[in-house]
Amino acid sequence: MPSKTAAPRRPEAPGPAGSHLSTPASLRRLYPYVRSALPQLLAGLLSALGASLVALAIPQVLRYVVDTYLTDVDAGASLSDLVWPIVLVLGLGLAEAGFILLRRTLVMFPGTRVESDMRMGLFRHLQDLPQAFHDRWPGGQLLSRIVGDLGMLRRWLVFSAIQLVVSVLTIIVGTVLLITTAGWLGLIYLAGAIPMTIIAFTFSRKFRVVARRSQEQLGELANTVEESVHGIRVLKAFGRGRDALRGFSGEAAQLRETELSKANTQSKLVQALQIIPESTLAIAMVVGAFLVANETITIGAFSAFFLTAAIMNGPVVDLGMTLAMTLNARTAVDRYFEILETPNSMADPDHPDEAGTPASDKGSHVRLRDVEFQYSDAAEPLLSHIDLDLPAGTTTALVGLTGSGKSTLAMLIPRIFDVTDGSVEIDGVSVRGMRRSDVRDGVAVAFEDPTLFSASVRENVLFGVDDALDHAEKERLMHEALEVAQAAFVYELPEGVDTKIGEEGLSLSGGQRQRLALARAIASRPRVLVLDDPLSALDVTTEEAVSRRLRQVLDGTTSLVIAHRPSTVALADRVAVLENGSIRAVGTHSELLATDAHYRYIISTLEEDAQEHGIGHFEDLPPAEGEADETDRSAGVDDEAKGARL
Repeated sequence: MPSKTAAPRRPEAPGPAGSHLSTPASLRRLYPYVRSALPQLLAGLLSALGASLVALAIPQVLRYVVDTYLTDVDAGASLSDLVWPIVLVLGLGLAEAGFILLRRTLVMFPGTRVESDMRMGLFRHLQDLPQAFHDRWPGGQLLSRIVGDLGMLRRWLVFSAIQLVVSVLTIIVGTVLLITTAGWLGLIYLAGAIPMTIIAFTFSRKFRVVARRSQEQLGELANTVEESVHGIRVLKAFGRGRDALRGFSGEAAQLRETELSKANTQSKLVQALQIIPESTLAIAMVVGAFLVANETITIGAFSAFFLTAAIMNGPVVDLGMTLAMTLNARTAVDRYFEILETPNSMADPDHPDEAGTPASDKGSHVRLRDVEFQYSDAAEPLLSHIDLDLPAGTTTALVGLTGSGKSTLAMLIPRIFDVTDGSVEIDGVSVRGMRRSDVRDGVAVAFEDPTLFSASVRENVLFGVDDALDHAEKERLMHEALEVAQAAFVYELPEGVDTKIGEEGLSLSGGQRQRLALARAIASRPRVLVLDDPLSALDVTTEEAVSRRLRQVLDGTTSLVIAHRPSTVALADRVAVLENGSIRAVGTHSELLATDAHYRYIISTLEEDAQEHGIGHFEDLPPAEGEADETDRSAGVDDEAKGARL
């Protein structure tokens, strides 16, 4: 829950990606995405440059008019003599407007296409990265990169990048015109570029740091909003809305201070870019008046100098904004590639093995061989020396105390997590040698904490069904899965199975969400079904009905059921006992009751919890010889866990 004292979560990374690169080198990484759009972008650049050059040509026409017709009283100029210069100026003005319109037309569409391609590329990579990455990275940080940063890059690409190049070239061409037109006055204006260059260099170093901080804080703020929206029920239930607001306000205040720091840094640059050119123009005016008086330069040249300087003043001031946006864009590029260049530790093999052929029509044979698994931030392996067979068509219940690694072991089969050592095989083929899509086509999972999508009931239930199936077959699978999961409530929704459920299914109760998630797993008709306590949120009557129908479904599938209730264990043909990261014993429920004290302790804990919650339990079985003594001794193994629910 967000709080004012909670430290902001940051990605575990040694430093910002690309921070060792120069700004040009960092921005060059965009080339593969921009390459197809370059012809139109370059055409837009040339159009913008053409508009600036046309604008710079107008003072030269006025210089000619002044020197030829207005300052020479003996020239005998008439109004007709001014027609062509006026028409020329009008034509240049229209040409400038046309170039500007052409630039906007040329760059808009390729800019949005580049943004779309980059967004799709990042989303595709995010989908491909392993679960460990998503466990480490907050959703708000990823959201700010895929939406905010890419929107900023598009604006920079179609406006600021072009404007930066055009401004620099306009200033260079304009300065050359000033020197050739007004001699010393142009050199005075050029002298002002030296302090501006020093100030711009200093600004870029400071602004890059604060720009990165701003975008990181924006990601943290987005993550806080995401957590608060998803946890709104908890916040309301515990009356902690004000605490969440204080936490959000604190982060928003930090972002505000950073944005003010950005604005202050940028304003200093803009101030310098305003003051220095204006100061040089004031000096040039004094010197120019002296030069005109001495007839060193003409009045026309003097007038053209100031008109050209006025035109150049816009690009000079724009340098501050475009340089700031360029540094923002550089930060956005670094943040984008920080994710895109994250290596996939669970990539498909270069030469994948084909999926094995099931030995029967009752599912696949799954085998875990000497499996070890260790989380990257853990000191010791969570699972070690796991050997477990799941024969085709059988249902195996996996039981163990809280924290023993049951859910982690189950996630190794669809390769959501990857083994640290050993192998997981499906029909004799290691899942690490297969394409992940092939593995997951044959394995379906129903999680204890179900996640549904903001889509219709139909789309959620048919999520894992082969798209190649015809409509009638899909409908049959959907209705059968809903019937098995006792999810007939969907037909009473406003639009039946076409009713769109809210984000993550929060418009439904916990039991309803769990039944839809179970129906989704059943409808995919997998060869292997992994059920992570899929009935925990159901009432006694519904659980009994689901269990009865689920037994029939599991008869044709290889299933691993993580058991947190006696009724769930009752679904299984065999039971595997997990203790301290290893499989302690495998057998039928009766065999394990007779031979394994730790299993008896686990079952007694399950039954106590079931009775406490009014849930059915196993029929009383006669205790094995010495069972009471062994149970008493095993109860001391973990006093703290004795009353815990698995």
